[in-house]
Amino acid sequence: MTSNKLYHIGFGKDELGKSPPTIALLSGDPERALIIAQSYLDSVTVISSNRGLNSYLGILPNGKTLLSTTSGMGASSLSIVVNELIQVGIRQIIRVGTCGSIQEHIPVGSIVITNAALCRQGAANDIAPIEYPAAADPFTTVALVNAARDLGVKYHVGVTASVDTFYEGQERTDSANPHLMRSLQGITDEYRRLNILNYEMECGTLFKMASVYGFRAGCVCGVLAQRTIAENVILEQKSIAIDNAIKVAVRTAQQWIEPD
Repeated sequence: MTSNKLYHIGFGKDELGKSPPTIALLSGDPERALIIAQSYLDSVTVISSNRGLNSYLGILPNGKTLLSTTSGMGASSLSIVVNELIQVGIRQIIRVGTCGSIQEHIPVGSIVITNAALCRQGAANDIAPIEYPAAADPFTTVALVNAARDLGVKYHVGVTASVDTFYEGQERTDSANPHLMRSLQGITDEYRRLNILNYEMECGTLFKMASVYGFRAGCVCGVLAQRTIAENVILEQKSIAIDNAIKVAVRTAQQWIEPD
């Protein structure tokens, strides 16, 4: 008998039950996917822990089935997971991530809702040309904003720099490699002047995949670093930022009504 489980995510349509979810909350960190499942879902089932890409199926308070799953770090891993999620019937993906602010008015602990991305990612170039826009689904973006307003979460909406690397690509010099290529020196100031809000590492590829494949995608990230002050992650406010992003994503999924 041939298994319908997909190779990387470790599950197929059969594992999603008689009322399969169409919405997935996608976290880079498997611990975040677990927190969503344990804190916000009922009747939770672990449907896969393959390759550390942990996936949880559960029920929201309004009875809607939801998938909380893991992309791993970076766009290349995300591209594999997203491709397979679409194969099992997912039609809307909300990335629940973390980011570093590059604007003074965006503090640690708040959230950024991305409406489009400056995409510097190799994986995205395999999906569509460099010039192809990396834009979030507008209906999903508005729904995320409305959820943040309802919850009283401080939010910011705008363009994100979605890059492949955490250190060099985000112009960090406090690392094993302080010698950045000339093309990266000063790039954060340049992005700041372009009114880009933040750095993260996945949403550009997610948005391009959504447009090409034909599904809805959004992104909400908790702000863990304020790059106008320092390069480091502010661990003391990490849980606040992540909790805010999760709350907004879960509320969006629960209240979602597919537009006509």
